[in-house]
Amino acid sequence: MIGFMTELDFAAICFFLAALGLYRIVLHRTRLGDASLVGAVQAQRVVWMQNMARRENRMIDAVLLSSLSQGNAFFASTSAIAIGGLAASVGSGEKVQTMLERLPYVAPSSSLMWEVKLLLIMSVFIYAFFKFAWGFRLSHYTAIMIGATPMPAPDISQQQVVAHARRTARLIGLAAEHTNSGLRSFYHAIAAIAWFFHPLLFILATAWVMLILIRRDYFSRSRKVILGAADTALV
Repeated sequence: MIGFMTELDFAAICFFLAALGLYRIVLHRTRLGDASLVGAVQAQRVVWMQNMARRENRMIDAVLLSSLSQGNAFFASTSAIAIGGLAASVGSGEKVQTMLERLPYVAPSSSLMWEVKLLLIMSVFIYAFFKFAWGFRLSHYTAIMIGATPMPAPDISQQQVVAHARRTARLIGLAAEHTNSGLRSFYHAIAAIAWFFHPLLFILATAWVMLILIRRDYFSRSRKVILGAADTALV
């Protein structure tokens, strides 16, 4: 035993946190992130904003941005509902715990350990809520940047327009980065649910979720399609 949890529980939670942290570092702090689906989409955002800067009527860009921000609002609300439901379960999960422990291969745990597992999932959804909420706010800032994009004029150089378009694309990329972190949190919450059954299942579920994320970010068909589109756009 380590404090109030077994050594296997401790190893499972350490593996979970290490997997999350390492994946985030690889995706956002190394060059491998540029080769991912996230990097390919960001290249398309740059092309989008450069095209936007050349248009006189930018209504279509505002509509596209609005549709993207609505997704953040929806998932932020979903996260808040999940947090409320989990908070209501804290201190009153004895019946569910007793029911689960009747199943075969389910590892028994103390009431304190049960609360810790609930708090872990709640923390994941709280993290997701803040990510979606900030992504939603950044979408508003991006709309302002689009509105502030200078129109082509003799007194405005092309370099100024392109620089503003790139800054706007970077801001959209930051909003998408927070959105992606929030979406990945939903995957991680599914893995964390496995901890209620057994710490080994928790480790396997975490590894399974990470493999899904790696495949979708680096080996998916959508990445190949978008990379092809990016290569075509930059020719």
